[in-house]
Amino acid sequence: MPSRKILFLAPAQAVTRIFPQLKEDGYEAGLAENLPGALGYIKKSAPDMIFSRPRLPGYRVEDLLAEAARDPSFPPVVVFTDQGAAEEAQRLLELGARDYWLEPLVWDKIAAVLPLADPLPTAADKTRAASSPAALKGVEIIGKHPAIARVLALAKQVARSKATVLISGDSGTGKEMVARYVHLNSERADKSFIAINCAALPEHLLESELFGHEKGSFTGAINRKLGKFELADKGTLFLDEISEMDLGLQAKLLRVLQEGELDRVGGVETIKVDVRVLATTNRNLHEWVETGKFRQDLFFRLNVIPLRLPALRERGEDTLVLARYFIEKFRRQYTLPPLSLSQEAIDWLTAYDWPGNVRELQNLMERAVLLAGGGLIQKAHFLLDEAFWPEETAPAGADEPVAVPVPLRGDALEQFMGGGVMTLHEMERIMIMRGLEQTLGNRTQAAELLGISVRTLRNKLNEYRSLGMEIP
Repeated sequence: MPSRKILFLAPAQAVTRIFPQLKEDGYEAGLAENLPGALGYIKKSAPDMIFSRPRLPGYRVEDLLAEAARDPSFPPVVVFTDQGAAEEAQRLLELGARDYWLEPLVWDKIAAVLPLADPLPTAADKTRAASSPAALKGVEIIGKHPAIARVLALAKQVARSKATVLISGDSGTGKEMVARYVHLNSERADKSFIAINCAALPEHLLESELFGHEKGSFTGAINRKLGKFELADKGTLFLDEISEMDLGLQAKLLRVLQEGELDRVGGVETIKVDVRVLATTNRNLHEWVETGKFRQDLFFRLNVIPLRLPALRERGEDTLVLARYFIEKFRRQYTLPPLSLSQEAIDWLTAYDWPGNVRELQNLMERAVLLAGGGLIQKAHFLLDEAFWPEETAPAGADEPVAVPVPLRGDALEQFMGGGVMTLHEMERIMIMRGLEQTLGNRTQAAELLGISVRTLRNKLNEYRSLGMEIP
């Protein structure tokens, strides 16, 4: 099966940090800097989604959204910016943008809204899939503790029903992963899985996002817009952080859950939908009902199948199982030699309380892998409490200059791009070369400029040499 495709309309430095994970997860991507280049890529490659800055020299995302409004098959557009404004967000969402994000771009967030890729599995992937009952079409939930095993068993048992599922648990426990697991085990697995964070948008925007709006229903509504419920028809709608929804919207949501019908904002036509709803919360909804912050009737309607995810501190040896899984994942991502945990690191990992749960563990393991580089991961590699990292631990020769081939100055990059679009792999190489050029070959400064570690930069240079490129 061919790789999924993504198009970025942005400066290269805004997206280079996610290149490694993007490639590892089986996605191909294009990078454009103007509307003609973007439209050419869309026509040729048919990307699944577009991520665009609001403005680039000679480009406005409004022009792209106007093209999307004329073509029902146009890929969804997510706008991301380093300086967000509520007025801009509202205007672009009303023009048809799928979502509006603040930078930096994070791969986990991007992956959550993308269609699931189906890359060719490695031997390690097949081994893990065989040993993990929750490995399914890109969703892999690691753990052997009875607490997580019970949740997965119940999730699989109820997946084929139409019942709403309320997934509760602390932040970072993997609630969205479980929601995707339920969807992929259901009869709707080949249909849409649409996700929305109820805490990310103000009430009036969230209403339009969920239920859609008619042309002219409010200032700026220049086109009819389908809401998430209509987009998820026959599939699954994932409502993240449902407890943050305004009480007025809760009443409208209750009607859709009970009657299977909705009205668009400003609309007069009642629309029937067939949607399976999965919701999550990190709040105690019983307490929120008692204090009047959440409707009791909606709580009962959502809580048909309750799934509570245990905190990582409740999962015993799963901490080490997950730690080793993430170590191997990031080792492969950064093309590093085999790594293992020292006894001191193991003792600390098993004694720590993990307030950030699996998400915190994942981030800590990525940090440790990058700092260890190979061999044995020590407790010092966790950089706990902003611990001082001694200068003598820096890789030898990090500041030694390197010769830089084919200087890329002025508009050379734009000339190289030709039609305004190029592969991210080639863009990555060019940006590394430009970083080295701008820092006069200083690897430490170039790595800082590019937002990567010195070791990652060295590995990339070695990779280019292995491909026959003239890099000393």
